Amino acid sequence: MALGPRLDLRQSQSLVMTPQLQQAIKLLALSNLEIEAFIGDALETNPLLEVGNVSREDSGPDNGEPDDIPREEFTSDQLMAQTQGETDKPLDIEISSIDRDRDTGDGDWGAAGAHAADFSDFPSIEERGTGEITLAEHLGQQIGTLVSDQREDFIARHLIGLLDEAGYLTFDLREVTQDLGVSQKETEKALKLVQSLEPSGVGARSLSECLAIQAREADRYDPCMARLIEHLELIARGEFARLKRMCDVDDEDFADMLSELRSYDPKPGLAYGSSSAAAIVPDVLLASTDDGGWDIKLNQDTLPRLIVNRSYYVELRDGSPDKEAQSWLKEKLNDAHWMIKALDQRQRTILKTAAEIVKRQDGFFRRGVSELKPLTLREVADAIDMHESTISRVTSNKFLHCDRGSFELKYFFTSGVGRTGEGADGEGASSEAIKARIKALIDAETVKTILSDQKLVDILKDEGFDLARRTVAKYREAIGLGSSAQRRRQKKLDSLG
Repeated sequence: MALGPRLDLRQSQSLVMTPQLQQAIKLLALSNLEIEAFIGDALETNPLLEVGNVSREDSGPDNGEPDDIPREEFTSDQLMAQTQGETDKPLDIEISSIDRDRDTGDGDWGAAGAHAADFSDFPSIEERGTGEITLAEHLGQQIGTLVSDQREDFIARHLIGLLDEAGYLTFDLREVTQDLGVSQKETEKALKLVQSLEPSGVGARSLSECLAIQAREADRYDPCMARLIEHLELIARGEFARLKRMCDVDDEDFADMLSELRSYDPKPGLAYGSSSAAAIVPDVLLASTDDGGWDIKLNQDTLPRLIVNRSYYVELRDGSPDKEAQSWLKEKLNDAHWMIKALDQRQRTILKTAAEIVKRQDGFFRRGVSELKPLTLREVADAIDMHESTISRVTSNKFLHCDRGSFELKYFFTSGVGRTGEGADGEGASSEAIKARIKALIDAETVKTILSDQKLVDILKDEGFDLARRTVAKYREAIGLGSSAQRRRQKKLDSLG
């Protein structure tokens, strides 16, 4: 067969990520405050954009504004109708009117009882968001019950104020002594007091001292463990054979020592909040309605509505015959239309996602965290006919405010724990609900009735939750609660105070 040049015409389809599509995807992941900053930049660079409130009745040519611009170019609601194939709808969705007859497992969707909820099983506001207790506050509360000498109390509190976020004292102790005008012995005594506080390891001046404090607390600081902690650099280099000879232990004991060492927290202070926590501004507002349903809407206070200044566009168009100026003006008009369209699409997507979350977690909003159900991104994505990655972006950095407080949308997506026994309904319970139950059990403890992790396992098993002891310990640590020994000591201190 002879070889020769020829022309072929082929047709194919492919997905192209245009710059505008990439920007629209990025907008989904931004919070309202970040969107506000983004809009501010757009208003500075595009003279055709401005902030305003335009009703749909005034968007036609009868509002006294020029009617010679193509309508498909300057009205955001019409743009949305064209792209989605639907008539204009308000951006605020009253969820009580959506699928009211769908079975949610707790009766009718609009059933009464929204105000009959029990808030006792839900974490207080101090345990969430901006009310989180700081490390300095936590240590200061303990100092008040342990020190009777005002001089020692003053030095200890000064040292607490010098700790970094990880709980380390990075200042030289001699300089602190000179600054306070006290003796070295007094400063060392106060530091020893700080190092005896919870969380174990705070007040250390090095990683080795931090781990040594925790080893003493666990009653594991024998000569072998001391030598191991003194030579942490050998662990980092992987020189385990040399360490075993130095510690004079066999393979089994050495493995046990390493496991113990890895269980310690190298940065104990990070378990507590920073003193400069940022305020949470909700993106979605949820309120109950008189008929027992829910009303959900975006927080418009942080989300200005954009419109196109049509009269200014006509003025510039008619006053600039130059082709280059006309091209620039057309580009700015297209950018303004795209911005409005993208923001409206973002609003609708957020509301659609939030509405499905509220519908599925109706029990939580009515009765508390004990009714929080297992939920995945895929379940919501399938229900509202969107991709799972879109739901992930929509729920990132977004907060919903309701009567129970403000929650990140991702809070409502939790893994499930299967239930056993007569009360099992096949649906299970959320891991957050299990954590809330563990917290309730521990909060009810007294000095004489401290519950071990195994006892918590037995109680939860009687209630229909079959959990391993390590799982209970993981949940307990995740909500910031100490071991049974730590809690017993803390309650004894509280009783003395």
